[in-house]
Amino acid sequence: MGTSFLTIFIISISALVAHNKLANVDYRLGLLMGLGRIIGAKIGLRLAEYVPQALFNKIFALLLVVVAVRMIFAKV
Repeated sequence: MGTSFLTIFIISISALVAHNKLANVDYRLGLLMGLGRIIGAKIGLRLAEYVPQALFNKIFALLLVVVAVRMIFAKV
């Protein structure tokens, strides 16, 4: 697992450098998204403790279906 994360990290840094040279990087948006991800992960972890596993799985499956449908119709 650590090797996978290291590989992803290296590829991400490489992509960041390449896109930065093309002036395609919005650092402010990236920081805001990162902050939202950290806060959301903390809140989600706390909420998941109070939700039964079966219900959590159903909610997660529904979320995946909604995202998939949005992706399908966004390309049309």
